[in-house]
Amino acid sequence: MTEGAQADGDSGMAVSVSALDMEFNPGTDNRIRALDGITLDVADGEFVSLIGPSGCGKSTLLRVIADLLSPTAGTVSVFGRSAAEARRDRLYGMAFQSAGLFDWRKIAANIEVPLEIAGWPKRDRARRSAEMLDLVRLGEFADHYPWQLSGGMQQRVAIARALSFEPALLLMDEPFGALDEMTREYMQTELLRIYRELGTSVVFVTHSISEAVYLSDRVVVLSPRPGRIHSIVDVDLGTRDEDTRESATFFERNTEVREALRAVESVAAADGTAAAGDERRR
Repeated sequence: MTEGAQADGDSGMAVSVSALDMEFNPGTDNRIRALDGITLDVADGEFVSLIGPSGCGKSTLLRVIADLLSPTAGTVSVFGRSAAEARRDRLYGMAFQSAGLFDWRKIAANIEVPLEIAGWPKRDRARRSAEMLDLVRLGEFADHYPWQLSGGMQQRVAIARALSFEPALLLMDEPFGALDEMTREYMQTELLRIYRELGTSVVFVTHSISEAVYLSDRVVVLSPRPGRIHSIVDVDLGTRDEDTRESATFFERNTEVREALRAVESVAAADGTAAAGDERRR
């Protein structure tokens, strides 16, 4: 955890979102309400997953937190600072579904990219890159190129790059979505190991119920567009290990999240039927 972020924290909150609305193309016939009235706190050191139907605004919310999108209304703070200040001060790292590595740069050099941008000296960049490769257990691949690594290994490099400058918060947008099931489970375990070692807070977007439950302290279920928080499921699995996926509690929390998703989809279907009826009566 970076000392500055911890010292300036907002009542122990890594992320605080209040009354957040997000519209695309406001004031036009193509207006899209993506998010409506989102209020959510993520505690320092907490792992929170966002899940919901396709198009519900999960990734949009993540991008607003990252200051990649400006909300229509509401506020966002990261460790007590505005989203823009957090981006400027490098309080967060971000990982996407695609590893986004540069094919012409060796693995160590890929990890050094954000450090180069930040103006780190060459020797310090090399040292930090080596430390991060050891963290993700890829030290022997420093001089390889991305195309020489498997998809899962590339994602580990992407995580190492996102964490290279010691951010207090990690934002992840379906980073394991393109992986096969066994590799995905392995990457989930690796992510939890890294999360525990570093004490980084995580906001994680996923479509997978089991992934959300296995990784998270809490799972936030969003409704169809416009995305609203339908429910929040507390996950009390304790320390995860190879037996966690077979536990009764794991199945119970999976069921709880699945039922919440079914509930929001049922409401959306009913709203759609009512809207179609209103249109026919006009």
